[in-house]
Amino acid sequence: MTDAPELYGHGARTLQDRFDARRLADRLASITVIDALDERQIAFLHRATYFFLATTDSDGFPDVSHKGGRPGFVRVVDPTTIQFPSYDGNGMYRSLGNILDTGRVALLFIRQDHRPVRIRIHGTAVVLTEPEVVASFEGAEAVVEVRIGRSFPNCPRYIHDLETGQLSDASPGDGHRPPQPEWKSWPDFADVLPDAPPNHQPIVDSEIDR
Repeated sequence: MTDAPELYGHGARTLQDRFDARRLADRLASITVIDALDERQIAFLHRATYFFLATTDSDGFPDVSHKGGRPGFVRVVDPTTIQFPSYDGNGMYRSLGNILDTGRVALLFIRQDHRPVRIRIHGTAVVLTEPEVVASFEGAEAVVEVRIGRSFPNCPRYIHDLETGQLSDASPGDGHRPPQPEWKSWPDFADVLPDAPPNHQPIVDSEIDR
């Protein structure tokens, strides 16, 4: 995965150890993280009408924006490359400017209905302005091409159903006790679940190497 750093940094490892989740995190990484899109992900991206794009500026500060379009506005060139258009906006060019500065991107695709889905993509991007490339996307000012370093699904249980307005049953609050997610009983993960309830003691600064 040449286009993405290590999945877990020191901060993530500190929290995994605090909450006895290191085994689970490692199992998820070994089972779900891939360095190219699979057929189901490709089909999902072809149908997507929006996603969220995270970028970082030259100082390392993050930014995130919503990108939307008609189905098919995200184009899968091959399993390791996707393209999407940049349409007319407010003239700030924060996302594209950050891509020019650092090239680091993360994309979050979500389906918010009775069958919720989340897909994360990490990679590097370039801004394409060649007329023939831009013309291939109707209404585009420029095109962003992402080289995928890794992609992986994300647990969808806190996604609300926008079609019906139904809140996710997994969301706690108002005395509601969420059910255990089904995946916690799957053989792939049952043996690596935390042994004890989470320890909610605060983490002091000295525990995280800054």
